[in-house]
Amino acid sequence: MRLKISLLKEPKHQELVSCVGWTTAEELYSCSDDHQIVKWNLLTSETSQIVKLPDDIYPIDLHWFPKSLGVKKQTQAESFVLTSSDGKFHLISKLGRVEKSVEAHCGAVLAGRWNYEGTALVTVGEDGQIKIWSKTGMLRSTLAQQGTPVYSVAWGPDSEKVLYTAGKQLIIKPLQPNAKVLQWKAHDGIILKVDWNSVNDLILSAGEDCKYKVWDSYGRPLYSSQPHEHPITSVAWAPDGELFAVGSFHTLRLCDKTGWSYALEKPNTGSVVNIAWSIDGTQIAGACGNRHVVFAHVVEQCWEWKNFQVTLTKRRTMQVRNVLNDAVDLLEFRDRVIKASLNYAHLVVSTSLQCYVFSTKNWNTPLIFDLKEGTVSLILQAERHFLLVDGGGIYLYSYEGRFISSPKFPGMRTDILNAQTVSLSNDTIAIKDKADEKIIFLFETSTGKPLGDGKLLSHKNEILEIALDQKGLTNDRKIAFIDKNRDLCITSVKRFGKEEQIVKLGTMVHTLAWNDTCNILCGLQDTRFTVWYYPNTVYVDRDILPKTLYERDASEFSKNPHIVSFVGNQVTIRRADGSLIHISISPYPAILHEYVSSSKWEDAVRLCRFVKEQTMWACLAAMAVANRDMTTAEIAYAAIGEIDKVQYINSIKDLPSKESKMAHILMFSGNIQEAEMVLLQAGLVYQAIQININLYNWERALELAVKYKTHVDTVLAYRQKFLETFGKQETNKRYLQYAEGNRRK
Repeated sequence: MRLKISLLKEPKHQELVSCVGWTTAEELYSCSDDHQIVKWNLLTSETSQIVKLPDDIYPIDLHWFPKSLGVKKQTQAESFVLTSSDGKFHLISKLGRVEKSVEAHCGAVLAGRWNYEGTALVTVGEDGQIKIWSKTGMLRSTLAQQGTPVYSVAWGPDSEKVLYTAGKQLIIKPLQPNAKVLQWKAHDGIILKVDWNSVNDLILSAGEDCKYKVWDSYGRPLYSSQPHEHPITSVAWAPDGELFAVGSFHTLRLCDKTGWSYALEKPNTGSVVNIAWSIDGTQIAGACGNRHVVFAHVVEQCWEWKNFQVTLTKRRTMQVRNVLNDAVDLLEFRDRVIKASLNYAHLVVSTSLQCYVFSTKNWNTPLIFDLKEGTVSLILQAERHFLLVDGGGIYLYSYEGRFISSPKFPGMRTDILNAQTVSLSNDTIAIKDKADEKIIFLFETSTGKPLGDGKLLSHKNEILEIALDQKGLTNDRKIAFIDKNRDLCITSVKRFGKEEQIVKLGTMVHTLAWNDTCNILCGLQDTRFTVWYYPNTVYVDRDILPKTLYERDASEFSKNPHIVSFVGNQVTIRRADGSLIHISISPYPAILHEYVSSSKWEDAVRLCRFVKEQTMWACLAAMAVANRDMTTAEIAYAAIGEIDKVQYINSIKDLPSKESKMAHILMFSGNIQEAEMVLLQAGLVYQAIQININLYNWERALELAVKYKTHVDTVLAYRQKFLETFGKQETNKRYLQYAEGNRRK
């Protein structure tokens, strides 16, 4: 990926350009010390002067009023705030009319920012004050004041916190009074610029120590650059939070959200004092010290799947390369490409107005349909369909271009969804809520309605990342997620009345991915790369879970690696320095999954005998119990030396009725209540009582006997024998009461 720079030969401004801001993806406003506001139209390459400000107004910062979220009519911003060196900020309309000028600070107003909803404005100045204003420019509060100038400010993702600079320190202050303020030393020089992204919740800072840094919202350092030759004068997040841009003297840099650089350009710009990303995230504009405005397009993004590699060569052109036979296809588009995704034998490309769906079997005839809103911020694919997210909502389409559904929930904000917070499978959509991070919403793909009985999936801790498995039956669909403590948990998606267990699979997991062809899960744990060949084992036989894992040392991936994809038996991992590493795992577990899903038990056993690996036998044992095939389970358990379980399975085989066999298989997996229910429904009350006696569930055994008015004396006799064995006296009131009743008889 790189930046394609365009600079005019002659500048349109006479003085330093101080700030820039986009209204649409093709229109930019720039302000300069020559008091002019100039509009740039990138489609026609025309520039026009909007207004010449009075001579005493030197603009410093500009921010467009945010588009109202989800309202279709207003597709572009209508007014902006301009801060200036005379201590005022000005609300200016799109046509250049100054609607209002407000005395705000003593000395220059160094920055002004609207919150995400457009309900409040924050300004900071040389006087060290941070002030919050209403939409109309009325002062609401002075949030903080300090002895040093505040050079930059940013709103938190929920518009409830403000991040600002204080010399070498960064400070996050919540709007609620008495809430805890977070402050830390971030740079060795004065901090000049900050930005806080609403999608990934990460913070960028740039300073006179010639470094830029990435932080999380708790102030923990995630990345620090090497020192540059000159101070870093500007930083800005791309809207989707995947990239950011850095500006310095004669320097523009494009970086990944984890900090490493995609591209470094050295345009002749002087210092780039302000950077703005276009609304669709395809290009940046920079305000330059040498009177120019620099434009840079993000090109040469690359998508890979199996033997295909797709590269965006120009704004409207993609190149497809099949590495098996070196065949090259060129794909031309009418408008510029905004987002693309390549997976499950399909390439989905969204341009500014349309969506194209290509099949990897035929690149010549794409399926094309028009988009509702325009700027797509996320594309997710599953085997049967794909999901588009834009400012207006979430839309599910089939690969034939047919609209399927559009799930909604109260308070949904589509602008902050990303691949970690939305997951798609053939029958389910999972979305992590931003208002309450402990909740996951689950929807049916076919209708867009909440899944099952509409109950939400809630966890005790905040959830960071979610992923649905891709294969298998709808009733067995599982969701894996990582919570704030970095625990990896798994649970069933179907929720009808009974509370589904959330089971912990691993600790200190940083990143995870499901396989695309079978339900194998991989993740990076603390110092290990782990593959769960059959995660369902936790529901069947927890004891053999460690035997179904594959682990290897992960120190070669350095710190903070990320799993990019898990296709076939190849896992692709991106290291913190941006390099890609490919790991191949054993192909046999995937074949085993295939055999089991089509009930080829003999083939599965044969495969395990051929491979001679304990992990395979352990997976087969768990799969066999899950599918109630006790003959195969017996063979598999014998192969891994679990003799007690082999004996128990043998005893199950000798049971007379189908129901009692079923109940004991459920007991084997630890589902005692379900086992009891099966027996009671079949009228086998004595067996239901007996299993409770065997498990020393004395209360429940007596309760059942009394309820069904049978075998009360048997339960009492067993209880008496149990107490005599341990030389104890009866203390349970209910047993004493019934024993007394028996004696009277």
